[in-house]
Amino acid sequence: MALESLDQERTGRFIQSLRKELGLTQRQLAEKLMISDKTVSKWECGSGLPEISLLMPLCRELGINVNELLSGQRLSAADYQRKAEENIMSLMKEREESIKKIRLSVFTGISCTATLLVLILLVGFYTEVISLPVKALIIAFACLQFAAGLFVTMSMDREAGYFKCQSCGETFKPTWRAYIWGPHTITRRWFRCPKCGKFTGCKHVMSREEPDEQKK
Repeated sequence: MALESLDQERTGRFIQSLRKELGLTQRQLAEKLMISDKTVSKWECGSGLPEISLLMPLCRELGINVNELLSGQRLSAADYQRKAEENIMSLMKEREESIKKIRLSVFTGISCTATLLVLILLVGFYTEVISLPVKALIIAFACLQFAAGLFVTMSMDREAGYFKCQSCGETFKPTWRAYIWGPHTITRRWFRCPKCGKFTGCKHVMSREEPDEQKK
C-alpha cells in the first residue's frame, strides 16, 4: 500500500500512544509482531510506516482497525466511512502520480538518447564542413545533455513507486548509491533489502499492496 502519502508523524504518535496505553515497550510490541524494536521506533518517530503484511497484525495488537491506523486516530461510526474514502483516494492519487513519473522517465530517456545520436550523426555526416572546435563543442553539448537527461530519468524512476524484495516481500525506496550501483536487468534491479538483508532482484511496483505483476 502506498502509505507514504499519509501523515507518518501522526500515525507514529498514534501507535506510540496506543502502545503505552497497553503498557508495552517497543521491544515487547516488536516481539509480538516478530520484527525488530528498531522498526517500531522508526514508525513512532514518523520516519516510516508498516508494510502491508504487518497492518492487520499490528491493528490486532493495538485493538484498532486498519482505517483508524491509517488515519492516525480512533474513529466514530460517523467518521469511519468518510476517512475510509479519504484514505482510498489518497492511495489512488499516489499510484497515479507514480505511473506518470514512470512514463515521463521513459520519454525523457528516449528523447535524450535520440538527441545524442542525432548530434553525433550530424558531426559524422558533415565532417568536412564543420571545423574541429565546433565538432568538439557539439559532442560536448550532446554528452552534457544526455547526462542531464539520464539523471532526470533515473531520479523519476527511483522515486516512482517502490522496489519489492523477492525474498521477504518488503517494499522500499533505495538510496541513490544503491540505485546507481544496483545491477539492472529488463525486469529487475538488484538491491540489498533493508529488512532481511538479502541481495535479490527487486521488481518495481507502483504501490505497497501490489503483488509482482507490476512494471519492473
